Amino acid sequence: MGVESKTILVVEPEADLRATIMGALHCAGFDAESAADGKEALVRLTRGTCRLLILAAEAADASGVDLLTAAGRLTPAVPVILISAGATVADAVAAMRKGAWDYLVKPPTPQALEATVRNALNSVELAQVAPRAPEHRTGQKTFITRDPRLMEVLQMARQVARSTATVLIQGESGTGKELLAVFVHRHSLHPEAPYVAVNCAALPESLAESELFGHEKGAFTGAVTRKVGKFELAKKGTLILDEIGEMPLPLQAKLLRALQERQIDRVGGTLPVPVEARVVAITNRDLAQAVAGGSFREDLYFRVNVLPMVIPPLRERPGDILLLADHFLARFNAQAGKHIRCFDDEAIERIARHEWRGNVRELENRVERAVLLADGDIILPRHLGLIPGPEARAVSGQTVLFRPGTTVSEMERQLIMGTLSEVNQNRTRAAELLGISIRTLRNKLREYRLGNADATGAAGRA
Repeated sequence: MGVESKTILVVEPEADLRATIMGALHCAGFDAESAADGKEALVRLTRGTCRLLILAAEAADASGVDLLTAAGRLTPAVPVILISAGATVADAVAAMRKGAWDYLVKPPTPQALEATVRNALNSVELAQVAPRAPEHRTGQKTFITRDPRLMEVLQMARQVARSTATVLIQGESGTGKELLAVFVHRHSLHPEAPYVAVNCAALPESLAESELFGHEKGAFTGAVTRKVGKFELAKKGTLILDEIGEMPLPLQAKLLRALQERQIDRVGGTLPVPVEARVVAITNRDLAQAVAGGSFREDLYFRVNVLPMVIPPLRERPGDILLLADHFLARFNAQAGKHIRCFDDEAIERIARHEWRGNVRELENRVERAVLLADGDIILPRHLGLIPGPEARAVSGQTVLFRPGTTVSEMERQLIMGTLSEVNQNRTRAAELLGISIRTLRNKLREYRLGNADATGAAGRA
């Protein structure tokens, strides 16, 4: 059944506006029917023929709340688009909390109405494309989203998951790249097979080849037994090459051959070993720029870029921010054994306006912090530690202030050193929060040490 053939129920007490909305929907090719109030609409909704509900906020009285509740309990759930003459952040948040999928201002333009309706209906169809494959050492996390761009990425992931072609997942740190890799594995031909992840940035250069491809007994000093590499461990499953942009050039050449020939050479081996694992490469770098800069092989780039997928950053998915915040609140409530009801209005405002440079991971950490610090049943702004204003940036419990005139390099240094201080010099954690690779962080720290040494030497010679 196509999207256009699905019935839309419009609930609007004002006859003229109801007729305008119905006309716009019919012109866009949708089937639609209308009701003047919530009670009438509830009867139609329970018939099971409604696939989307457009509900006027003015009709969202007791019967309107019943409509929202009933729509959410149906299988599949019927998305609800609220329309209102007001357009404040608080109104939109309240609408989402009541179960609305989206929020439009009266009178909605035909273009906005059509786009919102199509996105809502597509989200329902995406949820019904296929049942989830069995879990296999990949945890229970899944995507929580209503963003059209991210839903398109998930749709593409489902479509290509059952192929064996290499997938390249790109996006900023904290957007959920490995979660998308898990999604691909769940819907692959062999979701029951191993899911093996390798962090390319953390591989010691001297052992990297052995880790990926394995080695034979006696191949080098210390090789007392045969070692099976990650390619073989993955068998018919999925091999994740995280931070592939940090892989050393010599190893890139060997990886290229493995992808092209579907076979590997163990270190010290004499015969090639066939491999069947499906490779998913992950990076937060622009690999095209890395190719131009000479740090990534062009032929390998073309080989891994067969099925590229880009996860948009959280700041470009504003509809997901409060949705995720509520999701994390429920999760950490359960983990901590607390009964926090909600965020207060100012906390919601700060969450909605925050830049979220650390993306979903940063939001998750903030909500976990807030749940642990909250001493009542409502989360307040101070529990989140988010500082309002464009010149203040919260780093864990600390605020880093940048005065006008501060150089970019000095701002960068302060941010890196402040973050390291907050995480007790844990470089891996600091790199995650900053959205950079561990190798980049090490290089930056080396620059700062050399700079201090030069300054000390100059002072001593003065």
